[in-house]
Amino acid sequence: MASRRFTRRQALIGAAPVLAALPMAGLAAAPAVTGPGTPPPGLASRDAHAALGHAAMIGEAVPAPGGPDDLDALLRPPPALPHRPGRVRRYSLTALDREIEVAKGVTFPAWTYNGTVPGPVLRATEDDVLEVVFANGGSHPHTIHFHGIHPADMDGVFEIVEPGGAFTYRFPARPYGMQLYHCHAAPLKKHIHKGLYGAFIIDPPKPRRPAREIVLVMNGYDTDGDGENNFYSVNGRAFYYARYPIRVRRSETLRIYLANLTEFDLINSFHLHGEFFRYYRTGSTDQFDYTDTVMQCQGERGIIEIDWHNAGRFMFHAHQSEFTELGWMGFFDVVDA
Repeated sequence: MASRRFTRRQALIGAAPVLAALPMAGLAAAPAVTGPGTPPPGLASRDAHAALGHAAMIGEAVPAPGGPDDLDALLRPPPALPHRPGRVRRYSLTALDREIEVAKGVTFPAWTYNGTVPGPVLRATEDDVLEVVFANGGSHPHTIHFHGIHPADMDGVFEIVEPGGAFTYRFPARPYGMQLYHCHAAPLKKHIHKGLYGAFIIDPPKPRRPAREIVLVMNGYDTDGDGENNFYSVNGRAFYYARYPIRVRRSETLRIYLANLTEFDLINSFHLHGEFFRYYRTGSTDQFDYTDTVMQCQGERGIIEIDWHNAGRFMFHAHQSEFTELGWMGFFDVVDA
């Protein structure tokens, strides 16, 4: 697919910022909202707005790349395991240069772990031994720095892995909570912005209460090299969860492992429509805020728990409006069945 380049200003010009990644001549031909994204009664009259890039776009009219199951491996974490001190949890990560589609028709020359941005979700239980075999198949020196508690020689700062090289990280997983990992080679902002990061969940010794669990990693892309992001997303693709809403049951708690790896912007945020949630900062204590909006600086993370009061389609997005219009938006489809 041919790469398309958009400046931040071009992406926001006009009355249809949400469709910035589509050729302007194709806007009139945007398909009606049908299938799984069909709006409930009361929203159907907004189809015409959707064709113009209305903020409530949902379903097939949304210009998001990829198919409905493409991001499942990044959205759904591995299952939690019971506490068993000393158990070894093994993962393999390979740094790879990859051209990825970040918005409809827009590609980005990424540096990835295992070919995706963000990288795979890692998970362990506190007191497991985490073992990550890292191979550098890319064109630049890379490392992995894990947030958490570990020995100095496992920190990913001095253990630089040259192209073609490998290194094995091995340390006890602690403390429990929502952690993350990312490259720590210089220049740091470039290695993170290019895509070398991912979520790292450490479960507590006493299991959390049952919930439907998902992972959302907030990020951005500077596609024209001017030091400003042109597109924003969660889990790597602009507008993806507006085209493919996340379906959940009203009867079950939704637990979101949320992290911010956005470069070039001081903060990112998560706002949920029509509901409040419990926010556990870093997820390492039982203390929480009860709110509908949280702000995170780069590297900050936490755990959100939602107990739904109502069924229906509820929007979630950054509460920086520009981020929303440039791709960081989606919907939860809350059902009773």
